[in-house]
Amino acid sequence: MNNFRAGFVAIIGRPNTGKSTLVNALVGTKIVITSHHPNTTRNPIRGIINREDFQMIVVDTPGMHKPKTALGTRLNSMVNENISSTDSVLLCLPANEEIGAGDEYIAKQIKGNQPIFFVITKTDAISKSELAVKLTKVNEFAIRLNLQKAEIIPVSAKNLDQTQLLLELLSKNLPESPALYPTDINTDQAEELMFADLIREAAIEELYEELPHSVMVTIEEMGERENGKIFDISATLHVERDSQKGIIIGPQGSKLKAIGTLARKSIENIVGMQVFLQIHVKVSKEWQTDPKLLAKLGFTDELSD
Repeated sequence: MNNFRAGFVAIIGRPNTGKSTLVNALVGTKIVITSHHPNTTRNPIRGIINREDFQMIVVDTPGMHKPKTALGTRLNSMVNENISSTDSVLLCLPANEEIGAGDEYIAKQIKGNQPIFFVITKTDAISKSELAVKLTKVNEFAIRLNLQKAEIIPVSAKNLDQTQLLLELLSKNLPESPALYPTDINTDQAEELMFADLIREAAIEELYEELPHSVMVTIEEMGERENGKIFDISATLHVERDSQKGIIIGPQGSKLKAIGTLARKSIENIVGMQVFLQIHVKVSKEWQTDPKLLAKLGFTDELSD
């Protein structure tokens, strides 16, 4: 196809800067779990945007931060890998937060020559006069760090304000190329990972105050029944300590039931049929700091020496 463009855009930023919400807004449907709590995303997830003249693969990455565990180190490693292999980078800077050392640390990880789109997220949270000040500060930030600034775009993914403009600007920086993925899909994320994330999203919503980052989910079995009307999923919800198991289950199993109900509704929206979901709770001691257990749970990226 003449003049067709295709390529990758890495979406990076500190935890809880609106990356996942922006990915969903650009793709036009929910492919990434979102939460107002930080560190929700744990795996790079590719959203595929198909248009007549381009295919854009946007990569939602975990929020970068100073790691305290083996999991944190591997998450940062994932982000660095995705930055280096994309055609452009989109750095999320929340409108309602000051630019700080964390943003500077992340910006300095961009070592290639990709153009950087500075996206001011959550503009619905501030006034127009405050936004004008923020635009100036972001421009000064880019100049001070000598970054390859392509554009500075304020957006509200929540209200879809300027998301189409952002999409148009990003598409112009894609290289000429045939489509890299089938044009009838909007993500390359395996269903198994998507279902596990939706269960974890439900657990985060129910239990964040008690167990902010101690939950991991694996899918043991899944499949559609022969009648094509029911989808069965058996999942394991991993926690780190025996005391957390009781919190997850709750009095008379109330918390686990609420998690299952919330997750089942989200999964049914994807599979388009009734879901029978079984969740078992297992203590996987200190899984966030155990490299072997992290690999078993799917975090297989090698740690740098």
